Amino acid sequence: MHRGWSNWASSTCTLQALDRWLSWAQRSRIPVFVELQRRVVDHRAAIEAMMDSGLSNGLIESTNTKIRLLTRIAFGFHGPKPLIALAMLALRGHCPRLPGRNRPTD
Repeated sequence: MHRGWSNWASSTCTLQALDRWLSWAQRSRIPVFVELQRRVVDHRAAIEAMMDSGLSNGLIESTNTKIRLLTRIAFGFHGPKPLIALAMLALRGHCPRLPGRNRPTD
C-alpha cells in the first residue's frame, strides 16, 4: 500500500475497512476475489505491521528499477566499473569533486 494511505485514515479505520472488504470478498464467490482474500489473510500480520509503522519497500523497489534501467543503458561497456560509476552518479551515492567547485558540507 502507498505510504500516503495512512495520511487520510487512522490505522484502526483502515483495518476496519480491510475487514469489511475481506468479508465481502469471501462471500462474493468470485474466484479471483476469494483467492486474493486468502492471500491477504495469510499476510495480515505484515499488512498490520506496515500500517502501524508506515514503512514500505517502495524506495528499494524504485532503486532496483533504476539499476535495471542503467544496466540496459550500460550494455556494451567493457567491464563492470563504468556501470558501477554510472549507478553511483545516477543514484546520488557518489558526488565527484568538480574543478573549481567546493564540495557542499553536510
